[in-house]
Formats: sequence, structure tokens, C-alpha cells
Amino acid sequence: MSILERIHLSIIREVDRQGSLTAAASQLNLTQSALSHSIRKLEDQIGIAVWHREGRSLRPTQAGEWLLAVANRLLPQLTHAEERLQQFAKGERGNLRIGMECHPCYQWLLKIVAPYLDAWPRVDVDVRQKVQFGGIGALFGYDIDMLVTPDPLFKPGLRFEPVFDYEQVLVVGPDHRLRGAEYVEAQQLADETLITYPVPTDRLDIYTRFLMPAGVAPKRHKEIETTDIMLLMVSHGRGVAALPRWMVEEFGGKFGVSPVRLGPGGVGKQIFLGFREADADIDYLRAFVDMALCHREASEGAASMGRHSL
Repeated sequence: MSILERIHLSIIREVDRQGSLTAAASQLNLTQSALSHSIRKLEDQIGIAVWHREGRSLRPTQAGEWLLAVANRLLPQLTHAEERLQQFAKGERGNLRIGMECHPCYQWLLKIVAPYLDAWPRVDVDVRQKVQFGGIGALFGYDIDMLVTPDPLFKPGLRFEPVFDYEQVLVVGPDHRLRGAEYVEAQQLADETLITYPVPTDRLDIYTRFLMPAGVAPKRHKEIETTDIMLLMVSHGRGVAALPRWMVEEFGGKFGVSPVRLGPGGVGKQIFLGFREADADIDYLRAFVDMALCHREASEGAASMGRHSL
């Protein structure tokens, strides 16, 4: 007979989440006495306590911390497996849960999701933007099945495929002194208000690949979460922004803003799709990657035709 059961892991995790036995018991639809009895029985069987009891509060022991780590790793996998089995039982193909790790990626993703839903009517797509900058953990924890990111972390057990190339540019308003310039030097932004998404500067390419190497900082850094508001601010002379060139060309026209290259060589970027290697042969997941690659080839072909027509 197994000593460690799923309920033990669920209790350990919920007590850590809720902060008390009472709240954890309520969340798990157990009485507090049943919850306490289950854990006491486990402690008796393994011969070690999982919590230090300090008045009404609980603090995990070393064994408790280890069990909590196991619970956080295994429980999402078990839940994922149960959902898949239920989908099979209902005749469904599955659910593709996509995590977003960059703001502009969402606009790109819409171009892939629309035809994908038509091609795979028995697969649901769930887009989760709240995994921002925790995407690797979400993949390993089975909270998502695919991660859209411009900054992949190549870890054992994960695979990342580049599916879209783009250039990061400076965005300036209609009356800005840099409008029409071939490119901008880092020093020219020292007196500017730089508008970006609410992202740490060590994950912003305009800082890490343009400003910081030159030892330059903008006069002011302002964070705005919404692309439309960001472009509106730029169009009214409240600052400059950094966005993918394709976004400026697609959405910037109604605001009267223009892109300017960052440095003579520009700042090139890619969007990657990341997923677990163990899931690489799932047909509907692979199909999403293939559709993204086809969109990439079509975009590159259109760009090439545009260049030749000039």
C-alpha cells in the first residue's frame, strides 16, 4: 500500500497557498479534523513532521518543503492528464493552452489562431497572458502547453522553434526631430522620454542591445501597458517608444507615427514557440507550429516582393 497519496500533496499545497488549515480544508471540501488526521497519519507513517506548529501558524519543515516542491510539480501534471482523458472520452482532440511572454506577441498570435481554429475545430485554444516572464516554469509545471516568447531559455526537456522575424525600432511622432531619419544613435535618446511596456529594463531590447552598451539612459522612462495608448502618447509628442516595425507599419498609420531604425545595423529579433519535447509529436500542437512557420514564409515572401517593387 502506498504511503504518499494525492490528497497529501493537495493538502500540502493548499495549506501553503491559503495560509491556514481552516482555509485549506474549505478549499479542498474537507473538514479541518479530516485534513489534520490525514497529515498526522502521513507523519506517523514516514516518521517525520511536515510542519512546525507555531501557535496558529504552520511553517514547513525540510521534509514539508520537499513535499511542497513535489506537489507543485506533480499535481498540475495529474490534472493535465485527467483533462486529456476526459477530452478523449468526449471525443474531443484536446486543448492547446498558450502562454504569452511579450505584449506585441499577442497581435502576432491572432494571425495564427484564427486559421488554426478553422483547421482544427475539435481543439480548443486558451491564451493566457498572465504567465508573463514565468513561462518556463509554466511549461515545466504543465500550466501551459506552448509558450510564445522573443527570449527563449533553452532548457533540457523543452524545444523552441523560431517562427517570426522582426526588427525592433524607435517610434516617433509626426513632429519629432528624428522623423525621417535613416537611423538613431543611442546618445540622441538621452533627452527623451522613453515609453515602453511594463517590463523590467533587463528584458527590454532597447535597453540591453542599444542604450546600455552605449552607456546611455533616457531622461525619463514611462511604462504603458496598452499599445494604442502608447502610440497615442507618441503621436502627441509625449515621448518616443520601442516596438516591432511590423506593428508600427500595421497600426501606426492612424496615429501618424513613424519607425526609425535603432543604430545603422538595426536590432533584429525573433518570436519563438516553446513546448515540452515530450509533446512534440502531438498532432494538433505540431500543426500550430507548422501554421506559424507557413505564416512566416508568407510574410517573408510578401516583404521580398515589396522590396523588389521599389
